[in-house]
Amino acid sequence: MLKTVLIANRGEIAVRIAKTLKKMGIESVAVYSDADRNSAHVSACDKAICLGGNTAAESYLKADLILAAAKESGAQAIIPGYGFLSENAKFCEQCEAEGIAFCGPTPTQIREFGLKHTSREIAEKAGVPLTPGTGLLNSVEEAVASAAELGYPVMLKSTAGGGGIGLTRCNNEAELIAAYESVKRLGQNFFSDSGAFLECCVDHARHVEVLIIGDGKDYVLAPCERECSLQRRNQE
Repeated sequence: MLKTVLIANRGEIAVRIAKTLKKMGIESVAVYSDADRNSAHVSACDKAICLGGNTAAESYLKADLILAAAKESGAQAIIPGYGFLSENAKFCEQCEAEGIAFCGPTPTQIREFGLKHTSREIAEKAGVPLTPGTGLLNSVEEAVASAAELGYPVMLKSTAGGGGIGLTRCNNEAELIAAYESVKRLGQNFFSDSGAFLECCVDHARHVEVLIIGDGKDYVLAPCERECSLQRRNQE
């Protein structure tokens, strides 16, 4: 049974995880940047360790700082929530090497499904119907040419993005050109990956998620579906 878990995230998700850990009788450890020292998740946890820095790239995306905080606090596990290091296979491997449990997918699963463009490739090979789209784009010129073939409107997506970050609807060529560098920059700043691709935009679609829980070995459970169509931002 875990006694102490470090939450490698901030904001609402970290607060929610801290509340759940408290109900389970598990000590929670918060990490925070200098800019977030007064944030709610810091006081919601039993312990809090400052990572320094002001931006995510200087704090929550620094694997070495997160691991050092886990060792300092005596945490047996790290739960990343979503975004940041949650889909970083190398970080997952680093946790394993340090004898710290990573609450999330295995490194192989992260590598295969963590990036949207590789997920599309896997789904295509399996015969799953896909929204028409592209692989990773190498330039804004390639994006413009691909969008002309797909037909507007298109969705410009960060391959490593999550939570609606790096996701932009482009109704015409001018909007695509204007959004291209911004989406790549968001992907780099939030997920350390600037890769981007295009998909046809599907209006009036429903966003339904299936929750899958497993132990990384033999146990797999799909307990529920979630209707996510009314989210704050378009996230698919």
